[in-house]
Amino acid sequence: MNAQKRLEIFTRLRDHNPHPTTELNWSSPFELLAAVLLSAQATDVGVNKATAKLFPVANTPQAIIELGIDGLKEHIKTIGLFNTKAENLMKTCHLLLSRHGGEIPQTREALEALPGVGRKTANVILNTAFGQPTIAVDTHIFRVSNRTGIARGKDVVEVENKLMRHVPREFRQDAHHWLILHGRYTCVARKPRCGSCVIEDLCEYKDKVEL
Repeated sequence: MNAQKRLEIFTRLRDHNPHPTTELNWSSPFELLAAVLLSAQATDVGVNKATAKLFPVANTPQAIIELGIDGLKEHIKTIGLFNTKAENLMKTCHLLLSRHGGEIPQTREALEALPGVGRKTANVILNTAFGQPTIAVDTHIFRVSNRTGIARGKDVVEVENKLMRHVPREFRQDAHHWLILHGRYTCVARKPRCGSCVIEDLCEYKDKVEL
């Protein structure tokens, strides 16, 4: 895919959704970190239901620790893998207090040193909480990038690196939000909704599904 086509794709995505953001509910960097940790292999809707009960009770590292592991599990038990997620979140809270004064670090290395935080989660925090132009590649973005031809790669890191090289700078801050929403609602896994896609004529997918 050439640069002009990518420019047009992201121009259209911006026109369609000028101010994209995560669908997770959060009001502080810690709340975002906690929500993203809980969102692995879970829906944002499910996480939001759990955090709507958790955050009014405990929305800081200290408050989570005071809640206790059993109390934390009780609040997030509706989310898949809640036992492991509770353990990781609790360990993360202890590290945030001991190493970072309770604040969320703003470097990839420090974020990835937290339990349960991988490259994708770190990118989400850096981008959404701190305004850094990172691109977090999840299954939706991996699929959309490869399917459309925006950035093809064998794994998420390769796709991320290509997106960082090829997405025009003016769109880089919001690119992963546009791509994830496009993958979640239009370019879905089983049967993409090509007939209602705003970039269909620019997409290089060979097996388009017409409605």
